[in-house]
Amino acid sequence: MPLEFDTRPAAYAVIVREEEILLAYWVENGQEGWTMPGGGLDLAEHPVDATVREVFEETGYHAEVDQMLGVDVAYWPEERRHDGEQRPLQSVRMLFAAHITGGELTAELNGTTTHAVWIPLADVESLNRVSLVDIAIRLWREQPATGKLLAQTAAENSGK
Repeated sequence: MPLEFDTRPAAYAVIVREEEILLAYWVENGQEGWTMPGGGLDLAEHPVDATVREVFEETGYHAEVDQMLGVDVAYWPEERRHDGEQRPLQSVRMLFAAHITGGELTAELNGTTTHAVWIPLADVESLNRVSLVDIAIRLWREQPATGKLLAQTAAENSGK
């Protein structure tokens, strides 16, 4: 019998300027940490459009997508899900390099992120962060032709 699971497509922006990366602070169901600006796609929404929408919602910035960096697939067994659902979750996370075109840095209201900030790339390793941050930075630096990282670190595989 095939395993039944939920799938969540999501799109995220990797925005780096002058050796700083734009990160959002995520808080949901008792868990928290720094993450990439982005999130789940709305029904029939294109991932590029979702990336631009999510950047604006979570940061107040208008952004433009430059290129697709890659795709990451994450898995959470039902007991590790944040939403209380009773099936495993597979998240298909598309990551895009993007840049800011306007707007002002503001906090998201009534969302899963509390604020966004520019953080020096050199400081990221010391932060409480979700695995997606490390994956995003590696994709941005390495830019693999296939969009897939060949090997992931223990932190990237943590599913956090």
